[in-house]
Amino acid sequence: MKILSINIRGFKVEGKVDWFRKMIASANPIIAAIQETKFHKTSDRWIEFLWGFPDVGYVEKRARGRSGGLLLIWDSNSFRVDQAVEGDYFIAVKGKLVGHDTDIVVVNVYGPHKEDKKKCFWDSLSNLLMFDNVAWVLCGDFNEVWRCDERKNCIFLECRASMFNEFIENNGLIEIPLVGRRFTRISDDGVKFSKLDRFLVSEKFALMWNDLLVIPLDRKLTDHSPILLKNGIEDFGPKPTRVFDVWLEEEGAESVIAEAWNSNVNARNPDTIFRLKLKNVKERLKQWSKEKFGSIDTEILELIDESRSWELEAENRSLTDAERNEWMSIRNKWLVKERDKRTMLKQKA
Repeated sequence: MKILSINIRGFKVEGKVDWFRKMIASANPIIAAIQETKFHKTSDRWIEFLWGFPDVGYVEKRARGRSGGLLLIWDSNSFRVDQAVEGDYFIAVKGKLVGHDTDIVVVNVYGPHKEDKKKCFWDSLSNLLMFDNVAWVLCGDFNEVWRCDERKNCIFLECRASMFNEFIENNGLIEIPLVGRRFTRISDDGVKFSKLDRFLVSEKFALMWNDLLVIPLDRKLTDHSPILLKNGIEDFGPKPTRVFDVWLEEEGAESVIAEAWNSNVNARNPDTIFRLKLKNVKERLKQWSKEKFGSIDTEILELIDESRSWELEAENRSLTDAERNEWMSIRNKWLVKERDKRTMLKQKA
């Protein structure tokens, strides 16, 4: 049993759809709860494309203006949904997991930012949770913390945390522990940390599995870490020789081409000279590309590990400006490498 929750921060940023599709293929969740889609309307075909195969169900809550938007997607072969409910800041579906007789309600939450709307939000969720004959799982971005140590370099408001605590206690909810990390949201400049994303479940749901935990995944293209509730080399074939756009953007490419073109060839016929010069350029570019991009997958993994190490370090102590700049530099290099790889794969396709 796996449920994925992610604040995507808008799907329209380049690379996010591909990133999400790869995440689904890798994590293989039964259900995905997505916040901040920033969509006003999706389509069956787009959802099938996003999920990766056609046996899929979904409900959506449209964005307001340029913000918000909720989406719940599920594998219809594994989760049989019979009812959907929508509130101001949530959407929910009720159904049964294949192999289980208990009704399960999954609630996808994107809590309000404004304090004057939070009490109504907790009250509306409490009204939804009045039915105790089902197993509940609430997930998403609650936009709130319930302890002061769930924020770093941010303002902690005890009155708001108290309302959140009261909501959890009054409804008998249990938080599934986050493994290996303290925070789920990090500001773009790497200064502010918060634990805004979580899984809250009812006792009935928790008793269905005795080894539940929440795994944070790499956040990469959003400021929130995707979180996965669970119990418990690409091969593109022979590589054609061609000129990729990213080669021409790379420093040194022009000099490689010029040096190969100006090298002497052993021929007199102009056509033969031209052909041999092109061959020199081709062979030199292949060698240069292998040196520059041949280990791009390894470099991306190394940059991901370095970025993750800095995130963990920043969770436990305040970084100096130099250290934070180093972290942001590594993260930017990672994203540039990912962009270069994605560009090359598009041209290959």
